[in-house]
Amino acid sequence: MSHPTPDSTAAGIAASPVADHGTKAPGEESLAPQRTRIMGRGSYFLAWFGGCVSIGTFTMGSSVVGTLNLIQATLAIAIGCFVIGIALAVNGAAGYKYGIPFMVQARSAFGFTGTRLPGLVRAVPAVVWYGFQSWIGAGALNMVSATLFGFDNLVFFFIAFQFLQIGLSVMGFQGIKWLENIGSAFILASLVYMFYSTVVRYGDVLSANLLTMEGSWGLPFWGATMLFLGIYSTMMLNVGDYAREHKTGTGQGLLTTIYAMSILPCTLFMGLIGFMVSEATGVADPIQVFANAVDNTPLLMTTLLFIAFAQVTTNVLNNVVPPTYVLMDIFKMKFRTATVLVGLLAFATFPWKLVQPDSAAGLQLFVQTYSAFLGPIFAVLVVDYYLIRRRTLDLGKLYDENGPYRGVNMAALIATAVGIVAALTFSPISWYASLIPAGLTYFLLMKHWAPCQRFCQ
Repeated sequence: MSHPTPDSTAAGIAASPVADHGTKAPGEESLAPQRTRIMGRGSYFLAWFGGCVSIGTFTMGSSVVGTLNLIQATLAIAIGCFVIGIALAVNGAAGYKYGIPFMVQARSAFGFTGTRLPGLVRAVPAVVWYGFQSWIGAGALNMVSATLFGFDNLVFFFIAFQFLQIGLSVMGFQGIKWLENIGSAFILASLVYMFYSTVVRYGDVLSANLLTMEGSWGLPFWGATMLFLGIYSTMMLNVGDYAREHKTGTGQGLLTTIYAMSILPCTLFMGLIGFMVSEATGVADPIQVFANAVDNTPLLMTTLLFIAFAQVTTNVLNNVVPPTYVLMDIFKMKFRTATVLVGLLAFATFPWKLVQPDSAAGLQLFVQTYSAFLGPIFAVLVVDYYLIRRRTLDLGKLYDENGPYRGVNMAALIATAVGIVAALTFSPISWYASLIPAGLTYFLLMKHWAPCQRFCQ
């Protein structure tokens, strides 16, 4: 598919953003308004379910050990997931209605040139997580190989695993749909078993330590909710990239439920497994934790293979698509070229440095920091779509580089900067703290500052 001209877009789509529900060839992806949508409700639910088994969630669970008790940790994860569900439905509405990706949606708020800021802010965490989770998946495969065949070479498995994911990624959303839908049942079975094994193996220690400790219901608790939603604060920004693949006819309330309930089970299992095992053993490396928790070799091998597979399903959905669309928009790359480049960039993140005994604290800081940048951009996008545009977009203008959205909208950049300052001031709850300052600043500037008025057309 090629980019439509402004005239053809405005004439053919803007008045009635309706998509057909057929099929498309693997790798047939573009920034043009999506006409062919391939995911029904069940398929869309399973895509999010399979795509949210983040090892980062395990690490976030490890990072709150000593701060929260078991009940508090469980509630923090649940609250985080429901906030995620609401945020995804709210910011995904434009992509779902008009079939446009995040980088196109952002043009009305940031301008054609200004979208590079939210695009790059979204892409960098994705590439880092891509490398981190690929290293974890490679570690699982290496442990299987070393145990069964005596071949132990983590670097080999990391390179091979990464090229496998690159090969799957170039298939686009057709490949993602197939991968996520088939893999979801296996992932859930694996997580249920790991949770059961953790409770059986460490139950006495956990009951003594986690249920009796007082913990905190104050700032540490709300900071923990932000950590678990912070894992997905990246996806809150570019949810339109996925929503444009979902067939029309689903209301916003049902979409919120789909998002929240697809993310909750995996996040809850992964977060609590990390929380409980790290409390009992002091080990933060996920692969070592799995090895310690399972003393049956066949079951351990099966579990490790599931974990490796889970990294594939998460990476191709969460960490490949967003930076790929950013490269397509900024550098006018083809989809397949961009996916290959993203996969190669993941090598340069030095993920082996992130899987260290003290990595949980470092990743916690990483999530807090990038959430401080993502929260303000989320607020700007939501205010722009609901309060400035009143949920009505002109697609002709969104694809016209010489139209009113040309250049940079300084209101969006200033509002983002205000939100970042507020977020960094309250870093434990950075995402929450950024929303009102950024959203209010953007609204006032768009209403009352003359240089921004052409963006209000």
